[in-house]
Formats: sequence, C-alpha cells, structure tokens
Amino acid sequence: MRLERKRTRAALVAAAALPLVAGALALGTQSATADQPARQLLKGTRPAWATAKADKGATADSGKVTVRVYLAGRNAAGLAAYARSVSDPASAAYGHYLTPAQTQARFGATKAQTAEVTAWLKSSGLKVIAVNRHYLTATGEVTAAEKAFGTQLHDYARHGHTYHAPTATASVPGSLGGAVLTVTGLDNAPKLSRHDDKLPGPGSAFVNSGPFSSYYGSNVNTSLPAAFGTQAPYAIKGYTGKQLRAAYGAGSYTGKGVTVAITDAYASPTIVADASKYASLHGDKPYKPGQLSQVLPRHYNSTDLCDASGWYGEETLDVEAVHAVAPDAGIVYVGGASCFDDDLLDALHKVVDRHLADIVSNSWGDIEENETPDIAAAYDQVFMEGAVQGIGFYFSSGDSGDNVASTGTKQVDTPANSPWATSVGGTSLGVGAGDTYEFETGWGTQKGLLSADGTNWATPVYTSGAGGGTSKLYAQPSYQRGVVPDSLALANGGTVKQRVEPDIAAVADPNTGFLVGQTQTFLDGSVTYGEYRIGGTSLAAPVIAGVQALTQQARGGVPIGFANPLIYSRYGTAAYHDVTDHPYGPGVTLSEVRVDFANGENADDGTITSLRVLGRDSSLVATPGYDDVTGVGTPTGHYVKTYGRRR
Repeated sequence: MRLERKRTRAALVAAAALPLVAGALALGTQSATADQPARQLLKGTRPAWATAKADKGATADSGKVTVRVYLAGRNAAGLAAYARSVSDPASAAYGHYLTPAQTQARFGATKAQTAEVTAWLKSSGLKVIAVNRHYLTATGEVTAAEKAFGTQLHDYARHGHTYHAPTATASVPGSLGGAVLTVTGLDNAPKLSRHDDKLPGPGSAFVNSGPFSSYYGSNVNTSLPAAFGTQAPYAIKGYTGKQLRAAYGAGSYTGKGVTVAITDAYASPTIVADASKYASLHGDKPYKPGQLSQVLPRHYNSTDLCDASGWYGEETLDVEAVHAVAPDAGIVYVGGASCFDDDLLDALHKVVDRHLADIVSNSWGDIEENETPDIAAAYDQVFMEGAVQGIGFYFSSGDSGDNVASTGTKQVDTPANSPWATSVGGTSLGVGAGDTYEFETGWGTQKGLLSADGTNWATPVYTSGAGGGTSKLYAQPSYQRGVVPDSLALANGGTVKQRVEPDIAAVADPNTGFLVGQTQTFLDGSVTYGEYRIGGTSLAAPVIAGVQALTQQARGGVPIGFANPLIYSRYGTAAYHDVTDHPYGPGVTLSEVRVDFANGENADDGTITSLRVLGRDSSLVATPGYDDVTGVGTPTGHYVKTYGRRR
C-alpha cells in the first residue's frame, strides 16, 4: 500500500519540456520589454491543461485567490553546492553538517528579502496572512493576483469542471533580486479545503484468510493445480521484525541513539496503543517512554477528499516496520494537515527546521506528469536544506510499476524522482526456516484466479509492482554515472542522460509482506485491534529507513545524511543482494497461492483463491546489475558493517 498525495493542480504535463539540472533549484529567468522592467519568470506555474481550446474567458475580477510564495533564500546556488560537497564521500567537506540555525543564517531568506516580498504583495493589493522562513501566504481578489504575478487568470474547462489558471507563466519583479523561488495557488484545480478539528474514526477492517505459510514455502498446497511445473506454497501470514532483521543483516545493531522521522498525512488516533500491542505480541522490544512521539498540525483539512482514515494504516505500517527493524531507534511521526503538496511540505519543513531526525521515511507520492518545476523546486529546496544538516529523505518508488496500466503513460513517481531523495524500490522476499535469507525477486505480481471447478488457473494478469524507470524532469545525477546503464538513462530518447529510479530496494510485495496490527472498524460495528499482512513500497521505505538507523549506529552515531553518493559507491560489492526476477535461473518461475475473504473480513460471503506469480513488474525487469525495479539491490549481512565505516 502506498498513498498518493493529492495535487492542487491536475495533470500538469509541462514538466516533460522543462527539465531541471540535477542539484539545482528551478530559479526563474529574467524577462524585460521596452516598457516594463525585467521580471523573473516562475517556471511551471502555467498548467498544461490551460489551453486556448479549453479557455472559457477571463475569471471574474472579484473572485478570491490564495497563494503561497516560496522564498529562494539568500544563496540558492551556494545551498546546492554545499549540499553536494557535504554528501560526497570523496569531498573534504563530507560530513561537515550545519545546524538549523547555521543553515538559516547561511542560506535562508533574509529579513530584508521577506520584507521586500511582503511589501510587493501588499502593494499589489494582496493581504499577507502568514509568514515563516520558507514562504508567505497571501490572499485577495483576482485582479490583485494578476497584478502581482504579471499574468491574467482565465477559466478553463477540464474533465467536466471549470477551474481558473494563469494564461501565461507567472512572474515577479526583477527588483526582488531572485528572492522568490516559486508560487502555488494561482490555479484551483481541484481542491477541497476546510478545517476539520476532529479526524474520522478507524477505517474498515481487512483480514487475511488462510491457509498460510509461517515462512516462505513452509506450507505447500497439495490439492490445487500445479503452476510452472510444481505445487506452489501458500502465502505467508506476514513477516515479523525477527525475520526482516535476519534477512537484511541487522546483527546486534538496534538503532540505539538514532531517531527516524516518518511523514504522512493526518494521524492515527490509536497509533500508540496499536504499536505497543503489536510489539508485545510479536517479540519486539517494548517502547520506552518518549521513544514514539508525534508532531501534529493544529488543524486538518480535506479529510473527505484525502480519505483521512485511509492514512491511518500508512502511519501504522511505517511506525511498526521501523520499530521492527530498529527496535531501539526513536520514532517521531510528523503529520501533514492534508494530502496536498503544501501541507506535506510543511511536515518536511518541521523535520528540517527542528532537526527532529537524521533519517526521514516517506511513503507517499504521485506520478511525474503531475509534477512541474515550480513544486519540484520547493521539494528540492527542503531536501537540500536537510542534506546540509545531515538529514536524508527516503521515498517509496510507487506501487504501479511503469504506471502504464494506471495512467496510460510510462513514467516514474515523485518526489522519489528528485536527485536529492533516495528512491526505494521493492522486492518479493523469501525468508526460510530458521529466518534464513532464501531469495528475492523484483516485486511485480500477476494474478490468476482458480477456475470454478478447481482444475486450473486463469491466465495471470498484472496487478501491481515496484515503481521505477527514467525521469523526464531531472538530468542524471553524478552518483549514477558509471552505474546506471545508458539503456535506462537514455530510455526517453535524445542524448541527455536522465535520473533513473529507484536507488535501493527492500521487501514490498504484499504477498510476501509484513504483518501489522491496527485498530479497525469491523462489519459488526465493533472497533478493535486486528492484524493483517500488507506491503507496497510503503513497506520498503520504512524498512530501509530502519536499516539506515542500524547503519548510523554502526558509524558511532555519525549521521549518514543524504545517502545516495554513499549507496552508489558500494555498488557491486558484497553489501548488496543483486536481485533478479529469476533467482533460481531463467527457467524457474516462483509463485504462491493466496486465499482471500470475498468481503475482506470473514468467510460469510465465501473465499477467493488465486495464484500470485512473482517477478513480473509491467515492462520493468530486475536484471543482473543496476535495474529500474531494485536499483543497486537490497542490503546483505555486510551492508550495515561495511557501510557503517566512515571513509
């Protein structure tokens, strides 16, 4: 399971034509005419759906607009340069991290810049209603917004609705000296925004049916049809921390002295009780006082549109997975006020501004065609601010493979596409008797139902798999050179190599997934604790975050920071399992039998039996070496030890 962030704009495909240079903010360019001073263009602020064909005329002048103006800071180029050097093991500045105060003093917006931007917004007729070190929020009539940003707002038809948007790329006065990074809110497609002080209760229950295997292959079916020349085992009930720690080489490390932050939207009202009960039932260490904490917004919004209760399971998975892998690590959950970019960015800013943790797990995202340079720049800025402080961000790579089946277009996911984030791909994991590592394939599932007479399996069809592929937005970062094959880096055509996802991987397949415990609402109306198996790269991201906590402990507590340069420097060594789709040879296909309750909870409406085929991820393939399903591979028993040594 991986939840998608909502967008304040829909299907903004202009990103494909506006690539960013890896490691650089998307600062605007200067434009001038004979009768007006130079203005700074804010790339990506006009959505691609705002076309002449869809134009329904000017937006009413009296209409209301609320915008967020992000500040570039006093030295954006210097921030990018220092983030690169402090993260590069070959640099003399490697590991020379700054404090939040030092970061603000060296790269943050000055009081003068903030004052100038405030004055300009007010002079345009907008009312500034909120100011912090990262952005200003302003509201006012359409005419004031048009004046401020040098563009008209028109109404446009889109998918049966009407939304307003700029008719041209927004701009700001050149006299501001590059103080503005970008602006969001000039279009209103689509967004529900209201304050909800009370979150909804737990969502509907999900329960796995049996039979189960306790470890991979422990319970082989003997009565159902054979598959690929053999009898397939039943799916596991769900791996626990003991099995995951053994599979990824935790050894004696527990994450002691390290803190992992988790960002998602909203907050489960039962997370403390659920996490504690789960740990006690499955042999994990009990939580110490203060080991699990939450930083939450004062108000929430868009709870219906974002399906707030659906995010409770995400938080539960993330918290319980990190604790299972790194049982002594501190965990701080930072909830966003909604599933929209601005609110999720607020959660990330809290982590960085307060340096709440050195490792940040994020199991949410969107498709790249919904990303544009304006919002990408805001994400990159917070990632780089984190990098200079020794903070690393880990994002799930997606659960829809190449996204063709779900969107019709081959594309990667964001923000995992950022060269300043670690993209975590997914695998199907086989843990055997005695918690031994048996195999991994790339996570890609095909499903074939059992026939009504029980004599054969239907032809398996693709259902889900780890996200990956080649970005259209970002150029290839330096750490991928010499590792990522040109066939992937140039997969979009042309001669410019692009960023490829993912960077690293861990277990993600829901059929070989993790057992979690969560308070849920059952069909009889009861609200109580229950357990179920779950997966997705939403599992892989917190698992890798947990492994990184072990690694930081092995480094004597020295922060890893932005991890990608170090991750790629270990490529091809014993630190990684080189995962392929056929770990036992090209002629061997692995599969499992899965039985599900038809109603998702009990056998009242019968069960559904299916064959789940492993290692078939849309058009993506896990091959020897780097691939776009598992990146450089998954951690071995050598990972924590060798990666833990500082160079």
